[in-house]
Amino acid sequence: MPRTILLFFLLFICARCNSKTNTPVALPANKADSVEQIKTLERELKLGAEQLSVLLPLLKNKSVALLVNHTATIGSTHLVDTLMSLGVDIKKILGPEHGFRGNAADGELVAHGKDTKTGLPVISLYGKNKKPTQEQLADVDIVIFDIQDVGTRFYTYISTLHYLMEACAENGKRVVVLDRPNPHGGYVDGPMLQPEFKSFVGMHPIPVVHGLTVGELANMINGEGWLAGGKKCDLDVVTMKHWKHGDQYDVPIAPSPNLPNDQAIKLYPSLCFFEGTVISVGRGTEMPFQVIGNPLLKGMPFTFTPVTIKGVANQPLHENKLCYGLDLRNATVENKIDLSYLINMYNAYPDKDNFFTNPFDKNYINKLAGNALLQQQIRDGLSEDEIRKTWQKDLEAFEVKRKRYLLYP
Repeated sequence: MPRTILLFFLLFICARCNSKTNTPVALPANKADSVEQIKTLERELKLGAEQLSVLLPLLKNKSVALLVNHTATIGSTHLVDTLMSLGVDIKKILGPEHGFRGNAADGELVAHGKDTKTGLPVISLYGKNKKPTQEQLADVDIVIFDIQDVGTRFYTYISTLHYLMEACAENGKRVVVLDRPNPHGGYVDGPMLQPEFKSFVGMHPIPVVHGLTVGELANMINGEGWLAGGKKCDLDVVTMKHWKHGDQYDVPIAPSPNLPNDQAIKLYPSLCFFEGTVISVGRGTEMPFQVIGNPLLKGMPFTFTPVTIKGVANQPLHENKLCYGLDLRNATVENKIDLSYLINMYNAYPDKDNFFTNPFDKNYINKLAGNALLQQQIRDGLSEDEIRKTWQKDLEAFEVKRKRYLLYP
């Protein structure tokens, strides 16, 4: 098929694609219903990756790398396959935590390799280096970033984005971000990161829930001079159509192995603090980030036993031990960080001196919180309302800054 005809066909399909369900929409036979269906399609969410008429001119006669994972799809087709079919000169794939195919467990180092389907080299940015090297970028002009994020500071895809932008700024390369919805895009909450607690699970002075899309955050990183040396990245954001902050978005593809569904994603901002404690969040079960527990909490009503699951959980906390705790799979989740889980578990745990203990990193709770204060506030017995009041001034200042970078209402 000639390339121009193929391009027209793909653009037509993308316009007809239902982004939420990844299934095509069939128009009804009735004329009146057809008109209404067409109006609905015109209002339908269209992702940055679906704006091929915007993206392709940016890639013309350019050598391209893609920093993507399994969530970078147009309908049911991966972005890499779509762009290769259109003749884009793709040199390599860069992979984040969990790998290009999204099948590596949390924290598992990923080696370089080759994609068996396309034959393209895959460079891991969660192995020997988290920041692309000069050599790895030498043969490309543009790097496309397209990954479904979940809108929290400690989710590492945005840290990988930061390092990509920094490397591209240092080496004269361009970054194109294909924007996707933030499932926590309708609110801002949590403590602000203090500079001394900067790490790969928190690189920017933003609250835990920042309320920005990846594209908006990329603009903020550039605009606020957060890259090393205050450098600016040559950046383009291909925006979405028909999305606004606060819209409900059901993520069609699990963004990582331990966020398998929308309930886990909703609970994630509240439960991730437990990763810096002795409380299991259900890694090594079929219910990660939907259950919490510990072998010592025998008075609690729900039980589960974490086990190693290849590609999902490698030697999870309390492996092969019966944990007692809470089942949150059907819990109502509000648009806020719910500290009651953390406070109640601390109060129930018998060995409070060792509650804030992570076997791999004794300072991990402070890295997740972005400060040393939250741990002390819990130990001191402060209420949720009292703790939340200490965030308020910083959140109000961040909201003012955030407005300068919003791309959507």
